[in-house]
Amino acid sequence: MTKRFLSVLIVCYFVAPAFSADFETEKFNNWHHWRGPDYSGAAHNANPPTTWSEDKNIKWKAEIPGNGSSTPIIWGNKVFITTAIQTDKSKEGAQVSGDRSPSKYYKFDVICFDRNSGDILWQKTATETVPHEGHHGTNTYASGSPTTDGEFLYVTFGSFGIFCYDLDGNLIWQRDLGDMQTRNSFGEGTSLTVHGDNLIVTWDHEGPSFITNLDAKTGDPKWKVDRDEQTTWATPIVVEHDGVTQVIANGAKRVISYNIKDGKIIWQCGGQTGNPIPTPIVRNGIVLVTSGWRGEALYAIPLNSKGDITGTDKIAWSYNNDTPYVPSPVLVQDRLYFTKDRNPIMSCVNADTGEVILPAARLPELLGTVYASPAASGDNVYFTTRDGKTLVLKVGDESKPFSVNQVDDEIDATPVIIGDKIFLRGKEYLYCISAS
Repeated sequence: MTKRFLSVLIVCYFVAPAFSADFETEKFNNWHHWRGPDYSGAAHNANPPTTWSEDKNIKWKAEIPGNGSSTPIIWGNKVFITTAIQTDKSKEGAQVSGDRSPSKYYKFDVICFDRNSGDILWQKTATETVPHEGHHGTNTYASGSPTTDGEFLYVTFGSFGIFCYDLDGNLIWQRDLGDMQTRNSFGEGTSLTVHGDNLIVTWDHEGPSFITNLDAKTGDPKWKVDRDEQTTWATPIVVEHDGVTQVIANGAKRVISYNIKDGKIIWQCGGQTGNPIPTPIVRNGIVLVTSGWRGEALYAIPLNSKGDITGTDKIAWSYNNDTPYVPSPVLVQDRLYFTKDRNPIMSCVNADTGEVILPAARLPELLGTVYASPAASGDNVYFTTRDGKTLVLKVGDESKPFSVNQVDDEIDATPVIIGDKIFLRGKEYLYCISAS
């Protein structure tokens, strides 16, 4: 297949992204990353509804063209999503791999909605091509969520390109990192992580895997480090500790911390399960790493670790029961909530000690599969299943459901909470839920 945009940079104009004290303050009034302002899945200073339905507390509902399971991000009055739109055009003799064999051209689009009205402010086609491989029946070609530094929007379509736009939809640069060959042609799904002028991309697949730090201003690589990994779908996080900025990337063989300056390994820890998807969470100098495919693993790793700490007493604590496969956990105060595999079976442990607060139990009235990660606001935790139901659970020493809410859509994307609103991205619609 002809490589797209190989090392091509389109530089119209560029002002260095502001990763300042202003951004650090403003991000807590927005949702700039797929797991929220601090990667925990929790909203800050928010008071959203706890009850809704198709005819109650729906402020607006916007139809989404194409298919995608990426979570929306929000900055200011703009909501950004990605989607892949199948066209009527076919490519004869398209070279494909795996059991799934796409032959149609897809438009890979970025859409910006008005946060208050749901109107489309702009829609851009990043690229149009025939995918080189298919995807799992529950995956899409637009599963990686965008991110923003408040000045620019960074979008990944994985094998089909990484793109930088300004917030008005003007393309700044684009880069092609090659074609992934995912396990069993399951498809892609890792999101980008931005920190200052660093844009972190993990590229774990059945070919040569790597992690790279792209210059957010230009898309040029600052460093690239090979990884001994197979296909993963875990999004990295960036955290500063003791004056060192760490990039933490989960993996099937080990979780690794890299120095953001040069990509050198600071520490690593094995013991993960295969097919890792959940994003790590940081609290009080500890990073909490989970995985749950054909196994169960939850490790609490001190950020001041050095070298390989696999199986050592350097691990703060571990818990190897009922951990998540697809959804990431959510951190509420000192409590880590997570679901078992892809099931509505919830556990809660103390994030500082690993002590079990709530042992695994089925969430009331939820029967569907769970792909969306839980989100939280105040003392409420929101669990959403693929059949469009969301259970609101009160934080406490008992599983006390407050409400169960239903929309007529299939939902894989995580709820996004800002202020008095919740945004739900379904298969067909983007919902804005608000009591005002």
